[in-house]
Amino acid sequence: MPTWENQETIRARLRKERGGVSAQADTTIALAYPSPYHTGMSSLGFQQVYKLIQRSGTIACARAFLPDESQGEPAPLTYEHLRPLSHYPIVAFSVAYELELAGLVHMLERSGIPSLRADRDEDAPFILAGGPLTFSNPLPLAAFADAIVMGEAEELVVPVLEIIAGAPTKAAALAALAAVPHVFVPEHHGASMPSIAKCDTALLPASSAIRTPDTELSDMFLIETERGCSRMCTYCVMRRSTNGGMRLVSKETILGTIPEDCRRVGLVGAAVSDHPKIAEIVRSLGERGAEVGLSSLRPDRLSEDFVSALALAGYRTLTTAMDGPSERLRESLERRAKVKHLRRAAELARAHGMKRLKLYLMLGLPSETDADIDECVSFVGELSTVVPIALGIAPFCAKRNTPLDGQPFAGIDVVSSRLERLRRGLRGRADVRSTSVKWAWVEYVLAQGGVAEGRALREAALRGGSFAHYKAAFEATLAAKPARRSLAIAPV
Repeated sequence: MPTWENQETIRARLRKERGGVSAQADTTIALAYPSPYHTGMSSLGFQQVYKLIQRSGTIACARAFLPDESQGEPAPLTYEHLRPLSHYPIVAFSVAYELELAGLVHMLERSGIPSLRADRDEDAPFILAGGPLTFSNPLPLAAFADAIVMGEAEELVVPVLEIIAGAPTKAAALAALAAVPHVFVPEHHGASMPSIAKCDTALLPASSAIRTPDTELSDMFLIETERGCSRMCTYCVMRRSTNGGMRLVSKETILGTIPEDCRRVGLVGAAVSDHPKIAEIVRSLGERGAEVGLSSLRPDRLSEDFVSALALAGYRTLTTAMDGPSERLRESLERRAKVKHLRRAAELARAHGMKRLKLYLMLGLPSETDADIDECVSFVGELSTVVPIALGIAPFCAKRNTPLDGQPFAGIDVVSSRLERLRRGLRGRADVRSTSVKWAWVEYVLAQGGVAEGRALREAALRGGSFAHYKAAFEATLAAKPARRSLAIAPV
């Protein structure tokens, strides 16, 4: 797409936005999201950081996103100024998960900025990063970022930007940041990452600054009901031990923060349905005429009153987590989801006129066998006689900072075989859909990897970004690390 057409796409999107925070400051940075606009503007964390910067009085920002496929491969431009990233002294990236690192590489390289930290000189923009990825393993990101804000950024992002903007040289900025708690400076810290930041509860909740129809969550106002989680699921980065457990936002604060004209509201958090007032919150919004979406529903929290409120607020598909294909595996994950809870979820979905019950679960879990898959087939088949069932499958990827850290990937062939066994057993009784098993392996290597894997990702992304490119780049990297051959891919 020519530059003028790309600019017109941006202008058209800006015309549809409602909200936003204008700001003028001596230093303006680029606030970047390494996925397309429709994904980035659905990120509550990205919107929260945007709002904090714009209201700081000392720093201003202009947003930038990875151009989507319809735009071709142009250099990304900031939405507020239509300028390239190379124009700004600081580019701050919010990175949600491992596979977005390829988007970061493309955004920098297309902007004429070397993506590798080691290749940038004093004149290059300072690359700062943060986001959900920092709760697990930001080491692959350290190949690219000069500094990384670890964890919750509310109390850190503006002071960190002020340090960078005020430093006479990049070396001086790095030295100053290395002394700031919760800021990871690879040049100074090596692979020794600092602890994860936890913001003052008084600063909650995060909420949308901008609403737009051009997102995955069209025109939806996003707001936290809580932060963190009170549970101890062994696979989850946001488990209770990660950052001090769950911090609740009061019902009154939630309802008072949501604009009265909102007709679509997203309640966000790792454990939204564990909020003790969640049914009342959803019912109040439904009575306003708002459609409500929740980011997480736990089956053991579904009650008559709660599902009734969800139906009032526009729910037509009841979605919850099954997690493991068998009761044995769910217990091994320390999940509270029991057969009785999932049966009750199906009954409640039917009683309240839901079109289907959607269940999320993982395949390729430690100690999983075909017998676990067969139990899932039998149980889901039973549920399908109550209400139509859809299964959303994700291959298990062990994450750092969890009890299952270091568990091997089950293997592409193994997970694919079990997925086919599940599909075959449920054919005609449930809709079974899965994320890519091959790309789950790529995610796994990055989740367990370090700077070398970040460099390998860059090589694969710039060569074309196919799975074959990643397989070749990662296997070359893994071959140099004999102690970690558990990461090796199964033949395909």
